[in-house]
Amino acid sequence: MTTRCKFKCDSVTSFSQNAFTVSLSAVTNGSEENKSFWKYTPSGKLEFNCINENVKFIPGKEYYLDVTEAAQ
Repeated sequence: MTTRCKFKCDSVTSFSQNAFTVSLSAVTNGSEENKSFWKYTPSGKLEFNCINENVKFIPGKEYYLDVTEAAQ
């Protein structure tokens, strides 16, 4: 089973040459689709460190996050 969430990138902060921290929060408004996501996910925060220079997150942009159970 997969659960789809919709988050907005709040910030991208570099902490070394090729590493950065990404901070995202659940969408709350801005479109009818966002209102629908907000109905089921009224709040949420995700922060992670990344060392992959090919991963691009842009502050202010919205992203879908698909959550799937990992195999044991």
